[in-house]
Amino acid sequence: MQNFKIIPVVDILNSKVVHAHKGERDKYKPLKTYLTNSTDPLDIINIIKKKFNLTTFYIADLDAILKKKPNYAILNEISKLKEIEIMIDPGITIYEDTLDFLKFNIRHMIIGLETLNSIETLKTIVNKLRNQSVILSIDMYKQKLLTRINSFQNQNPLRIINVLQKLEVNKILLLDLYRVGQKIGGISSLYLNIKKNFDGDVYVGGGIKNYKDIEQYYRNYFAGVLIGTALYDGSIEPQKLSEIINL
Repeated sequence: MQNFKIIPVVDILNSKVVHAHKGERDKYKPLKTYLTNSTDPLDIINIIKKKFNLTTFYIADLDAILKKKPNYAILNEISKLKEIEIMIDPGITIYEDTLDFLKFNIRHMIIGLETLNSIETLKTIVNKLRNQSVILSIDMYKQKLLTRINSFQNQNPLRIINVLQKLEVNKILLLDLYRVGQKIGGISSLYLNIKKNFDGDVYVGGGIKNYKDIEQYYRNYFAGVLIGTALYDGSIEPQKLSEIINL
C-alpha cells in the first residue's frame, strides 16, 4: 500500500481528546475507547502508534477553532515524539494564523474552508508555505460546502476543483462533518468524481466503517483516509489493519 496513508484522528477540546459526532461540537464528550482510560492526547498517540504501527496523525485543535485558544503546549510535546508526523487543523482564518505553528514539527498544515476568510488568503498561504505541505480541507455537511468564501457558497464541491488547481493547491481533504463519528461506510459518487477531476492527492475523513472501506478507497487511488470512531471502538483491529497496510 505504497504512499496510501491510514491516519488516526485526534480531536482535542478543553485540552483532552474527545469523540466527534456529526459536527455537533457542543455535544462532544471525552473519548471513551477500549484502548485506554486516558484522554490525554500524548497518551492516545503513543498507544495508537504502538498498537497499530501508525505514525501520521490528524489533529483537530478545537480549542483553536472554536475559542482561538490553541493548545500550544500540547502541540509542542507531540512534535517532540519520535517517528510521528502531524497533520493539524487549528482553524486558520488568515495567513498570520499559520505563523505560530511553523515552529513546531508539522508535516501538513490543514487549511479549512470552514474557517478560511478568502481566496486571497488561500493564495498567500500556498505561496508562502511552499516548504510546508498545505492540505486544503473541503469542509462539508451532507455534501454541502461549509465556507466563508462568498464565491464558494452554495456551490457543488465538485465545481470548485478547477479553481483550487489554478491556485496550485495539490492536496485536498474531503471532510463531511455529518459523516464524522457515524461509520456510514462506502464512497459517495461525489468523492469519486472529485478524485477523477482533481490532479493532486485526495484524502477523505469521516464515515469509515471497517477495513473494507479502507480497501475501497485504496483501490480507487485516494491518497489516504482519516479514521476516528472505527479505530477507537475496535471495529478495525490491529491484525486486519496490518493486512491492509501490506496490500
